[in-house]
Formats: sequence, C-alpha cells, structure tokens
Amino acid sequence: MTATEPVRTRTSIVRVVGASLVGTTVEWYDFFLYGVAASVVFGDLFFPKGEELSGTLLSFATFAVGFFARPIGGVVFGHFGDRLGRKQLLVLSLLMMGLATFAIGLLPTYAQVGALAPILLTVLRLIQGFALGGEWGGAVLIVSEHGDPARRGFWASWPQAGAPAGQLIANGVLAGLAAFQSDADFNAWGWRIPFLLSAVLVLVGLWVRLRIEESPVFQEAQAKQEPADKLPVLEVITRYPREVLTAMGARMAENVSYYIFTIVIATYAKEQLGMGKSFALNAVLIGAAIHFFAIPAWGALSDRVGRRPVYLIGAVGVGLWVFVFIALINTRNFALATLAVTVGLIFHGAMYGPQASFFTELFGTRVRYSGVSVGYQLASIIAGGLAPFIAVALLKAYDSGYAIAVYVAACAVISVIAVTSYSETHRRDLTTL
Repeated sequence: MTATEPVRTRTSIVRVVGASLVGTTVEWYDFFLYGVAASVVFGDLFFPKGEELSGTLLSFATFAVGFFARPIGGVVFGHFGDRLGRKQLLVLSLLMMGLATFAIGLLPTYAQVGALAPILLTVLRLIQGFALGGEWGGAVLIVSEHGDPARRGFWASWPQAGAPAGQLIANGVLAGLAAFQSDADFNAWGWRIPFLLSAVLVLVGLWVRLRIEESPVFQEAQAKQEPADKLPVLEVITRYPREVLTAMGARMAENVSYYIFTIVIATYAKEQLGMGKSFALNAVLIGAAIHFFAIPAWGALSDRVGRRPVYLIGAVGVGLWVFVFIALINTRNFALATLAVTVGLIFHGAMYGPQASFFTELFGTRVRYSGVSVGYQLASIIAGGLAPFIAVALLKAYDSGYAIAVYVAACAVISVIAVTSYSETHRRDLTTL
C-alpha cells in the first residue's frame, strides 16, 4: 500500500451483528406486538361486537394482511438492496416500521369512529408488513457477507435472535401492563403504551445501524460485475426457481409453528381454557428468553455438522412436539404450559438458527437480497400470515386443539421434504456465487 492510498477499514463483525440484532429486535417487537394485541384486545376494540371468536378471527385477518405485504416489500427492498447496497435499505425499513407502529398507538377505536378504525388499522398493518419484508433479507445478508465463512451459521443466527428478543419485549410489556392494570384500564388506554414506546426503540436502532459499513462481499461484487441486464427479481425467478421453492418449503414448519407457540396460544388459553391474559403471555415470556440463546447455539452447530441435519431436527421436532404441546396446555397448569412453549421454541430454534445462513447460501451475490427476500416472504403469506387465522378457524370448527396440532404436523412434513431434497450448503463460498 502506498502512502497515498486510503487505509481501508472494515466494521468488526461484532458491531455488524449488534447493529443487525438491535434493528431486527425493534422490527420484530413492532410486528409481534400487533400479533399479541390482535389475540387479546384488538377484536374487542376495532371490530363490531359479536361472537368473541368471530371478532378474534377478524382481528387475525388484519394480522394476515401484514404478511401479504411482505413479499412486495421483499421485492422492492431486494431490488434496491441488490443495486444500492444493504445498509441504506435497512435504515429505511426500520423507520417505516417504527412510524407505523407508533401510529397504531394513536388510533381511534371502533366505538369512536366506526368502520374507519379497522380500515386505518389495516393500512398501518400493510406498512408494517412492507417494511418487515425488506428488513429480514438485509439484516441477515449484511452479517453473512461480513463474517468468517467458517462461522457464518453462528454469526448469521444473531439477527434471527431478534425475533425472540422482540417477542420477549412485546410480551414483557404487555404482561406487565396486564398484571398491574384492570382489564378495563388495559382495554381503554393501557394497550397503547407498548406501541408508543416503539419510537424510543427505533431511535436506538437507527443510531446503531448508521454506524456500520456496507457489506464487503457486496462492494467487491459491485466493483467486478456489470449491472444486471434485468430486474433482480426476474433473474431470481429464472435462474433460481428451485432455490426459491426450497426456501418456501423449509419455512412452512418454522413459520407456522412459531405463531402457534407464541400467538395462537394466547387465544387458545383465553377462549378454549378460560385462562386470563397473563397465563399465556408469561409462558411465552419465559420460553422466548430461552429461545433467544437456543438460536445462536443451533446456528453454531450448523457450522460443524451442516445446515440440513440441524434444520431437520427442528422440523421433525415441532411436528411431533405440537401434540404434546396441546396436551400440556390443556392441563391449565402454568409450569406445564411454560414447558410446552419452551420445548416447542427450542425445536423451532433448530430451524431458525441455521435458516439465515442456509438461505444466504442459496443465491448469487448480484441477486442475493432479492432471492432471500422473495423465498422467505412468499412463504410468509401461506405460512405465518394465515397460521393464526387457520388455527382459530380449526378451533372454532372442531373445538379441539389437536386439530391445530395436525395442521402443524402437516407443515412439518412439507419442510422435511424441502430440506432433504436440496444439497448441503454450509461449505459454499459467497464470493463465488
């Protein structure tokens, strides 16, 4: 290096991981907060009075709307992320999510403005989904493309840990409010507090994210390659159709089981078992704390034995455990319910931990943001977005939690087929893809 050449610095992997983790925690806090609120309070506040489960179904329908917006966000953010870089889009997604969540905390209810209330709620949910659709791909890529390839599964799993961290904060705040407020106060104004607190979390996330550098793998690829001759998403569809289908199939068990274990449990405990709000919220709170540490542990294991074996442990595990999960919840015993959620989330972590590195390794650098976003978010529509709605509908139709268990088990079979049909990826070099 000559004296006139600039000294090239690289953001440390720890700082990059921290920035991604903080950002994804904020985004998932916002997204999950809506899901928890939809299961315990939105049905009463934003929809016409009627049969209680029907109001919950309508509430979960708006929850699903956010998932339909996620692929659109994935395509838009993926396009610009593959053209302009990962960092700028991560900052934008965080701002959009935070503003939408804060606005939900200010919404008037159905009793105040009638049909306008659910309309406004749906619009803000669409914005949340659009923002999250662009968030995930950028967060896992900027870590995967910074880190040591031999430890990619471990480092890339930390942004994934933002999901239980966000769930932990969302459930913790709601559980605290439910414990110290009457139902009347919580329904009148207490539920708004967690949504308004999002503004503080977003400011912290922005401060951390603005301090990191762009992905070196992206910068190197950008310097070497000519611009794509077509839209990145079209290149993904034409060159990587198998990879997109693999990612979608792999997500079925992971996505559906997560929302059953953390969101639907609140409705099931309240409507089917007659338990109070705190029963399910506190069980998920404890499970999420353990889930947070399980995810990077599984990610590290995938660096040693491969992505497929670890992922299959999770898929088979949730497919079998969900029947035990229902049986333990039915006891109405808090300790057993907590065990049910915790073990379920540990199995889920075996999929979610290696998922970021696995999906990253499926696509070439030029279209990687678009590829991981499309594969991940398309599955969100039929998996996560519809999971609470389908689960509550099954509960209403069969009056049994075991109908929900069969649903999760069927999704687990799909994931096992998807993962076993694709070759191992953990030795792939991202710079040559």
